[in-house]
Amino acid sequence: AGDGETTGILEALIKNAGSRPGGGAVAQFSGHILETVRHACPLWRFTAVLTVVRRAVVALVGGVLIAAGSVTPAVAHQQWFVADPQDYPVDGAALLRPGVLLGVVVAVVVTLLGRAAASRLPVPELSAFKPARLLAVLAPWAPRILALHVGLSLIVLSFSGAVLSPTFRAPDRWEALLLVLQIIVGVMLIAGVFVRIAAVAIVLAATGITVASGWESVASTAVLVGSAVFLFVLPPRATEGSRGALDARTLSRAGLALKLGAGVSLIGLAISEKLANPDMAQAMLVQVPVLNVLAPLGVTPESFALIAGGVELALGLLLISGALPQLIALVTAVPFTATLALFGTAELIGHLPVYGVLLTLLILGSRADSSRALSGSPQIPSPGAAKKAVT
Repeated sequence: AGDGETTGILEALIKNAGSRPGGGAVAQFSGHILETVRHACPLWRFTAVLTVVRRAVVALVGGVLIAAGSVTPAVAHQQWFVADPQDYPVDGAALLRPGVLLGVVVAVVVTLLGRAAASRLPVPELSAFKPARLLAVLAPWAPRILALHVGLSLIVLSFSGAVLSPTFRAPDRWEALLLVLQIIVGVMLIAGVFVRIAAVAIVLAATGITVASGWESVASTAVLVGSAVFLFVLPPRATEGSRGALDARTLSRAGLALKLGAGVSLIGLAISEKLANPDMAQAMLVQVPVLNVLAPLGVTPESFALIAGGVELALGLLLISGALPQLIALVTAVPFTATLALFGTAELIGHLPVYGVLLTLLILGSRADSSRALSGSPQIPSPGAAKKAVT
């Protein structure tokens, strides 16, 4: 948008935020930011050098305004909503239950079958569907899209007092400093400036949380670490419309981090909240019975928890394998999207990085070259690509 358009949109957003309950202070703060930059930069509308400054201000004000309407108390995933999650410790012995062992075997077999099928299907695997083919034009902007998702999540989480995930609250002593730094990192990602510095900051913060909170925190932080490494290896360029350089070797390295991050998060959720924590899983199903979509078929909460954990485990392994990136991204998005109607804003904001990763995989999987880089193995080209190669 032109500068006039951008500032006009921001002014409208500020006015709208001020009309919401409790939004007056936020709107006033946002207005001060905009006016301060305008007065400090008389060439706001005309100087190309200030493009980065304008982007940063738009990102900051936009993030504040969005937060004004979506702040929720910080409460990983199932632990965000189950009552008294501290009463349900992980039980490693539960992993030795026959149902869990069977689920692990099935998940591994499904992953191997998916990998085998990927080597025999066209690339991209959904090339027969026009909407999937159209996504290919977005491939150069995939890093930018991922950075937007992660950055927005960090900004909004800051206004609810959480660090990286709704699971982790900032300690009172360092709350202001940590949350301001998190906002700055989010602004960097959204504005597309100093992306590698922001990525390093995310990895360091996630490492600190893991050391302080234990391995269970990996379920919440791994997807962010994978996204950060992806953006460090393949950052959106400051020029050329923020496109990324999608050469096969770089994309393969970056894609590996992205797949590992998302896959490890899903596997961690499957273990810490279901397979090794049956009591928490069943408590959640009792608290929200509608989650057990198989109840009409006579499936008990205990059995459904095993099935759900096995599905999450299989999806995590499939994501790591890189097989059928378009299809697996769409299938994985189903459970993360279906629960939005039940849990609302906290679910949306907490899972924004996951949505960003899945969208990135879907987009990159829509091009034959980037799909092969993600999967790490040669595959049969789609009929259209083969015909083009012949001609």
